[in-house]
Amino acid sequence: MASHFHVKTPFISFSSSISSTTQLIGPSALFLRRRSVSRVPSVQAKIREIFMPALSSTMTEGKIVSWVKSEGDVLSKGESVVVVESDKADMDVETFYDGILAVIVVNEGETAQVGAPIGLLAETEEEIAEAKAKAGGKSASAPSNPALKAASAAPGIPESVVSHPTPVASAPSSPGRIVATPYAKKLAKQHKLDVSKLVGTGPFGRITPEDVEKAAGIAPTPKANPVSSVTAPSASTAAVPPAKASSNFPVIPGSSVVPFTTMQVAVAKNMVESLSVPTFRVGYPINTGALDTLYEKVKPKGVTMTTLLAKAAAMALVEHPVVNATCKDGKSFTYNSSINIAVAVAINGGLITPVLQDADKLDIYLLSKKWKELVEKARNKQLQPQEYNSGTFTLSNLGMFGVDKFDAILPPGQGAIMAVGASKPTVIADKDGFFSVKNQMLVNVTADHRIIYGADLADFLKTFAKIVENPESLTL
Repeated sequence: MASHFHVKTPFISFSSSISSTTQLIGPSALFLRRRSVSRVPSVQAKIREIFMPALSSTMTEGKIVSWVKSEGDVLSKGESVVVVESDKADMDVETFYDGILAVIVVNEGETAQVGAPIGLLAETEEEIAEAKAKAGGKSASAPSNPALKAASAAPGIPESVVSHPTPVASAPSSPGRIVATPYAKKLAKQHKLDVSKLVGTGPFGRITPEDVEKAAGIAPTPKANPVSSVTAPSASTAAVPPAKASSNFPVIPGSSVVPFTTMQVAVAKNMVESLSVPTFRVGYPINTGALDTLYEKVKPKGVTMTTLLAKAAAMALVEHPVVNATCKDGKSFTYNSSINIAVAVAINGGLITPVLQDADKLDIYLLSKKWKELVEKARNKQLQPQEYNSGTFTLSNLGMFGVDKFDAILPPGQGAIMAVGASKPTVIADKDGFFSVKNQMLVNVTADHRIIYGADLADFLKTFAKIVENPESLTL
């Protein structure tokens, strides 16, 4: 398919072209495949759909933060048109084509699935009216009762008691041309379904992820965007019983409901997914006197304690590659060739893990410089996907807040995560029974027990402690 917009990431959105002389009767009128242009000369690129781009491999829907351009604005190739919020960052999306932004389909603050049209691009002013007519026809075909749509997606409601509108049959598409969103195709491949045999219920007959899930016989994934207002129930919806889950949580007077942000939805999804992994936890006390002394020396040069800990973890992982490994299919080890330390950072409205790539190969000064750049980009929601989704081991440091110890939840796709507590004066007895007071911190590591065993983690922590207690190697 022809790409319409691009972002500065490996992922781009898709677009389709609609001929101004071709009736919009089916999905075959929407997509121009790059290799089939010469075979279908009757379809000309006049009005193009602007699709919601896939900004990361885990993104299923995006939120429009702002439109940089307004309806009627003339666009040049390479210009930023819209800012999209993915599950981790805000990114400018640029156009691949010259043209006029004829219609904004998805307004600021609204969400759309990956691959869904969010606007229309016309080549000439004469085609703007036609684009608006097409957009008006599309919105008219959408369900007119949002409360019913929300009720049908709510968990716990039997499908038999929810009335669904009968989908309008579209004209058959040209042979061999299947119109489906990228995520729908991915789901179909996972469930071994032939998309050519599915009936699309999306705009212009496009096959959506819900169509694939229905064909696979699984419950559709609930949408992340909640209903902001409650509409008075009509006669057709008054008989719909409330969701079963809501009866378990009585409404507290004076309480308010705040919807998740896109990032919070992604965090919640990852946390639930992590529950399927069998994990175990090991704690280890480490003396930090020598590390504290080193930190005071390098702090004026811009080195942070987080950077020192990340470097120490990376050096220990070099000697214990199994702790840097991943179990992706439940049947095998995946040994990662790179040691990429993801570090948890709390930002406004969520949590993100910027990644220090190849942390074992960089010195602490370059690592600190890179870390400051990542934190700044994270707080401005400008991280690129490879800067937050390429971690092989995660570090979570709450010691800076005075937390003594805590357990961290294992991120999906990784083998281990280290939780670092605060360094505090602690009474310690040596092997001869003499007491002394030394600065000590407690680290807890949560690991995937399918690939990492207790002895593996104990050996790794011994190495990590040795590096921290004798930190001269960190400066090499």
